[in-house]
Amino acid sequence: MGSIDQWPQNGIRIAIDRGGTFTDVHAYATNAKESELVFKLLSVDPHNYKDAPTEGIRRVLSHFRGKPVPRDEALDISDVESIRMGTTIATNALLERQGERVALLTTKGFRDLLVIGNQARPHIFDLSIQKLLNLYDKVVEIDERITMEEFLENPEKKAVDITQDDALAMSVTGEPVRILKKPNLEAVRTQLTQLQAEGFSSLALCLIHSYMYPHHEREIAQLARSMGFEVSVSSELQPSIKMVSRGNSATADAYLSPLIRRYVKSFSTGFQGGMDAVAAKLLFMQSDGGLCSWQNFSGLRAILSGPAGGVIGYARSCYDPADKTPVIGLQAHILVQYAIGKEVH
Repeated sequence: MGSIDQWPQNGIRIAIDRGGTFTDVHAYATNAKESELVFKLLSVDPHNYKDAPTEGIRRVLSHFRGKPVPRDEALDISDVESIRMGTTIATNALLERQGERVALLTTKGFRDLLVIGNQARPHIFDLSIQKLLNLYDKVVEIDERITMEEFLENPEKKAVDITQDDALAMSVTGEPVRILKKPNLEAVRTQLTQLQAEGFSSLALCLIHSYMYPHHEREIAQLARSMGFEVSVSSELQPSIKMVSRGNSATADAYLSPLIRRYVKSFSTGFQGGMDAVAAKLLFMQSDGGLCSWQNFSGLRAILSGPAGGVIGYARSCYDPADKTPVIGLQAHILVQYAIGKEVH
């Protein structure tokens, strides 16, 4: 995506930062007498409006059109070129533990892996350490297993011919793996049915070695989605080695994504034509400072959506790539150093 200076200038551009307390709105129109508008409003004010970003857009349209736009009608955004939004919905839900109930599906024998973690002790002499509670409420063990084939107890590779053994398969990394046990999908269906009966609708799926052989995760995810579950798949979110990191990412995504999807759906109802009208114009700020469509905006990508906007803002306005002097910024209790084009938290 090109820089903001390269965008076509033929409509109203709206940028919104929806925080927990205030929502900040910046709007720019090329063909208006007063081309720029900046204001803020309460993020929660149920006596006056249902949704702060929608109310902000209504005020922008009223300003540039020169006539009031009623609050009780869906907004016509035909003259809006773009809507860019950062939000702390996921951030606050994570901090306040207000996310969705999550069930973790993992390989049999590894139910305690995320509890054990990587056993890091950053404050080794602290005698009053309190471990953070896990984001999932229940663990379901899937009876499946694969292992890497080329290495045994010795460090030397052994020759492997996958055409001579039906239990061997080639992984996405180009390494052969041995399928010790495939998941029994009928047994998995029974487990998922029990989860539905217990009120679970969001699943985190993390199987061992799925970063290199994601087929088992894909099969289970397809089954779960056909039954109505929302599924966060570790090999899709973070296809890399280290199961603990993948599991934590999948769990966080499953915990927060339903909230994000409900908000986006609710937000779209404020416009004429619903999501069809706003989809091509709406982009969300991700934790890494990049923009993505609403379809790709998930809980994992939204955790630092709000704070990231401030970092991008002061990096563009204060950092000089010529002399490369580091810039330090403060926002939302987060200290960030921006140096040599990189963010250092």
